[in-house]
Amino acid sequence: MAQLYSNSIFWVDIEKIKPNPFQPRREFDEDRLRDLADSIRQYGVLQPLVVSREEIQKEDGGIAVEYELIAGERRLRASKIAGLEQIPVIIRTGDDSMAKLELAIIENLQREDLNAVERARAFMRLVEEFKFTHTQIGAKVGKSREYVSNTLRLLALPQEMLDALSAGKISEGHTRPILMLIDRPAEQMVLFKEIVFKKMTVRDAEKAARKIAFDRVRKKEYLIDPEIAEMEEKLQESLGTRVHIEKKENGGYITIDFFTSDDLYTILNSIKKNENGNPNSMLDKFIASQPQEEIVSSIESNSEVDGMGTEEGIDMNEDRTKEEIKRSEEEVDLYNIKNFSI
Repeated sequence: MAQLYSNSIFWVDIEKIKPNPFQPRREFDEDRLRDLADSIRQYGVLQPLVVSREEIQKEDGGIAVEYELIAGERRLRASKIAGLEQIPVIIRTGDDSMAKLELAIIENLQREDLNAVERARAFMRLVEEFKFTHTQIGAKVGKSREYVSNTLRLLALPQEMLDALSAGKISEGHTRPILMLIDRPAEQMVLFKEIVFKKMTVRDAEKAARKIAFDRVRKKEYLIDPEIAEMEEKLQESLGTRVHIEKKENGGYITIDFFTSDDLYTILNSIKKNENGNPNSMLDKFIASQPQEEIVSSIESNSEVDGMGTEEGIDMNEDRTKEEIKRSEEEVDLYNIKNFSI
């Protein structure tokens, strides 16, 4: 019987063909299916589907014949859209579940129909259900062991990122820098959103991931103040974006990442909750916290410097060149707000 079916093409009723339960593909582009259906209406199915044949015992003692799809899911779906009643198939015999899964994966990979997530899930089924090693999977699909291992690593990503990868919002290349932050879920999510909404290239995403990794090393090397680290975490949770605090001898600065103008308003509204109406409140608090003798000493020191005159005086906070100072002194309407850049 096996010789009868081998390498022969049969026409079978389309409703008798059941989908492949081992089909690794989950998503099918409806527009491309309709295009394929139009082609099938015009030219027919040019390449037969591959199926297995099953005989099912009926209650009345008769035998019903069904076919289980092994390869050709897109052609089957498009043929149904095209309204075909019969479809050409090649019937394979003697295949077990593992063989059907292998054939489904290989057929899809050869046609490059699987996206990265579907490919990873198919590989995982081979590992979990059939106990294949990464090397064995690579040999089956003509890829290296490293390729299989890296593909399987994608499944460690959160579902939201897997969905974005399946939908083409991020590329497989973007997943490498994202996976670099697998142990930092908050920063990983921020980088993911930056990639999607800022349309970051893979190269830019890698730079951002390396910067985050560098900052983590810097914090370990310089034993960053745990209180500062805790504040960074709380600000990041509150604002929903990356926050970096750099502490100096006197004061410091905060860097807050944002994506859109709306984010800026969100940050502004958060800051405005502390409505004391005094733009110099932080400075006033700092001055008030200093010992009085230091304040008096600082004032007297500044008075002595001012007393030296313009030519001899020394301004320790002046970081402009002489040319820049002279040019600013010659500016017309020096204090007009239009002359300042942000």
